[in-house]
Amino acid sequence: MSRSHLLAVALTAALVGAALVTQPAAAAPAPRITRAGLDPALVTGRGADVPFVEQEAENAAFTGEKIGPGREAYTLPAEASGRTAVRLQPEQYVEFTLTSPANAFTLRYSIPDAPAGGGITAPLDVTVNGKHKQTMTLTSQYAWLYGMYPFSNDPNVDPIPGWWKPEPDPVAKPFRPNHFYDEQRVLLDRTYRAGDRVRFAVPRTTPAAWTVLDVADFELVGAPLKQPKHSLDVRLFGADPTGRRDAAPAIDRAIAAAKRLGWSVFIPAGTFQVNRHIIVDRVTIRGAGNWWTIIKGRVLPLAEPAPDKSVHSAPGFYGKYAADGGSTGVHLSDFAIESDVRERIDTDQVNGIGGAIGGGSTIENLYLHHTKVGIWLDGPMDGLLIRNNVITDAIADGMNLHLGVSNVRATNNFVRNSGDDGLAMWSEANPAGLVNHNNVYDHNTVQTPVLANNIAIYGGRDNAVTDNLVADPIREGSTLHAGSRFNATPFEGKLTFARNTTVRGGPRDLNWDLGLGAIWLYALQSTMSGTIEITDSSFLDSTYNAMMFVVDWPVKDDYAITGVTVRDILVDGTGTNVVNARVGGWATFENVDARNVGAPFVNNCGTFHFDGPPEFDVRLLGGNDGGWTGATWCEDRPAVVPPPPPSPWN
Repeated sequence: MSRSHLLAVALTAALVGAALVTQPAAAAPAPRITRAGLDPALVTGRGADVPFVEQEAENAAFTGEKIGPGREAYTLPAEASGRTAVRLQPEQYVEFTLTSPANAFTLRYSIPDAPAGGGITAPLDVTVNGKHKQTMTLTSQYAWLYGMYPFSNDPNVDPIPGWWKPEPDPVAKPFRPNHFYDEQRVLLDRTYRAGDRVRFAVPRTTPAAWTVLDVADFELVGAPLKQPKHSLDVRLFGADPTGRRDAAPAIDRAIAAAKRLGWSVFIPAGTFQVNRHIIVDRVTIRGAGNWWTIIKGRVLPLAEPAPDKSVHSAPGFYGKYAADGGSTGVHLSDFAIESDVRERIDTDQVNGIGGAIGGGSTIENLYLHHTKVGIWLDGPMDGLLIRNNVITDAIADGMNLHLGVSNVRATNNFVRNSGDDGLAMWSEANPAGLVNHNNVYDHNTVQTPVLANNIAIYGGRDNAVTDNLVADPIREGSTLHAGSRFNATPFEGKLTFARNTTVRGGPRDLNWDLGLGAIWLYALQSTMSGTIEITDSSFLDSTYNAMMFVVDWPVKDDYAITGVTVRDILVDGTGTNVVNARVGGWATFENVDARNVGAPFVNNCGTFHFDGPPEFDVRLLGGNDGGWTGATWCEDRPAVVPPPPPSPWN
């Protein structure tokens, strides 16, 4: 057996973290459509309205092994959609039955790393109704990070000394493996009908000791969009649609000419090589659709650091930086960016969309893949609509609105497998006193962030998080979060969390060795005293708590959380508590209905003085059903009782 196979076998034993269930070939089960791994009826009205149909591998016909469910970080089940997937050996398969016409799919998968890091490639056969259509080339070159922040591609990296206990063992190698999954989009040869069977089979000869399939998204992709009137085709300026020659200078020339004429820029179907930023200001750039127009490039080292401190270049569309006046009137739509980011270097501007873009701009219908961050905007900037985008397999955040960003709405976006927060608003403190304000994240779906939170708000004024579907955070974060941290400005005005659904949130924080909440508020650097409203939401199948209010121990007597309103909430399943309070302050609770709760509803440790009433005042108003009692009980780490799966609320 080769060294790579031996390593893969050893990794599998450590990573699976749950029972393996072998399923022999059998009659195909009825196809099941899910959203975030659940019956769509449980999440109606929440999240993005996407053009594809989600089917989980474990619900399909398969001859491999079911792995999971499991939620412990650094394991393959924990990072899978729904915390469950299917592991295949050579000559094993997963077969899906289409529920509606489709001519394309996105497959989320994992294969082992190379022994020294850097990834491998491996084949996967695709057949439809028993007829071979093509062989995919899977890769782990964009997966498999190790160690502590900012992480490494080296499986032999050592832990960084610190006060926390490294997980799972400071001696074991590889140390803290994570970011196992990648995904790939494929167009089929024609449109297939509902009832047709799409099989993914591992060939007999493969360098991968195992192949894990997680989820397939099936889609009916329309024909390429036609060139709009009053637009300039980049090919007229020398852009090569085959991807063999650098197209960036031609795109720059097309933009300059379009601005002189007052026309737009059109990038037709094809693959266009771009290895640097395309600077955009007062221009409209359209593609033929994000399945057809592909901006594809490499991460290249710079001869010397750029003024923005980057040491690499990569494909991206950037507004002018705020210091240079920012950009306005930018409209980007209907193309994909396939980047090449394989490691996290925080000084690198290797994001899909960046700079400062405001003034009535729009970013829509993009597919952003293998970037550092899908969309990272540095203010001050005002006025932007971000909608209908898909951001997957980012090495850091999916989207971040940073530093004095205002009046931005991000809606109907789908984010999966980010290496940090899925969607973040970061109102970082600054000498000019700029504050993020009046921004909205609504109707977005955010799944499986490997690190940190699905949606996180760091400081700011009058921002809102509404109507989102957020699921399966892995570690050091949860599904919804507001934190006074990362040198953020204090919370002011009103922060609104309304009509959101969280699924399998509230994981264990590995450094604290403590269960978080599906929504958690964290006072680390200042008192959170603005109004925070958490309303009309559902917290489903939380690993630990539904809601957590916490302060860091060194400042527990300095900072508090006050002015929180919790109203009209359904809690279906917690491993421990409905409310876990580890901070001073107060919150009101009204019409909070809970069931399948693993421990007393309220765990109130306050600031741990134990010399009087708890320092956090749990104010129970009317209509709280389930098992609410007095709010004086405190258990540092209550035992976890896994709840049953969520079900309709009668």
